[in-house]
Amino acid sequence: MIFRRKAKNEDPETTVAEETTGTPDVRAEGPFDSTEVDADVLEAEDRIDLGALVITGQPGMELRLQVDEQSGQVQAILLVLEDSALELRAFAAPKTAGIWSEVRREIAAEASRMGGTATESEGPFGTELVLVVPVEDPDGQIFSQTSRVVGVDGPRWLLRATVLGRAAVEPDAAAPMEATLRSTIVVRGAEPMAVRESLPLRLPPGAQPAAEPEA
Repeated sequence: MIFRRKAKNEDPETTVAEETTGTPDVRAEGPFDSTEVDADVLEAEDRIDLGALVITGQPGMELRLQVDEQSGQVQAILLVLEDSALELRAFAAPKTAGIWSEVRREIAAEASRMGGTATESEGPFGTELVLVVPVEDPDGQIFSQTSRVVGVDGPRWLLRATVLGRAAVEPDAAAPMEATLRSTIVVRGAEPMAVRESLPLRLPPGAQPAAEPEA
């Protein structure tokens, strides 16, 4: 599927490809803001509308929603493929500047507090973090878990993606996760929101929450 950015001063019915000069634009090929794509792309049949995020999964990928038990609100999107996963969250950001550099420092500090490490590296979406933190499995055994945390600043939003499992350490496994992130569209909306407030997510149209298993 081909995406084309809308020119700032053009007629809404026409679009032009964005020219990149100087510093590369990490969003030149996505993720996109909803104002940057044509309506037919946003409403394509292969897209899943989750409110603030519109996604396109990869073959074999399973969609799971992380829902707050008390409020019933969707907190994050989790896309699972074999032994890898991609978690997506979107937040409000100011008009004037991105917040990923600030958020990145806070995530690194939290990893250090937990006894882990956080290393900055340059990836396809700019500066990201590679975290190695101790976690406890169901049997009480402690092991080190590696993850990649990617942040993409957009117009008045931050999209944060966490790559888990094999995709966090193997480029081949990461490829479908990165493709999904590239194709994501953020629907920020025009309403005022506090900086870092979570953009509202919802169940796909027609979907129902899974019933609790019987005891």
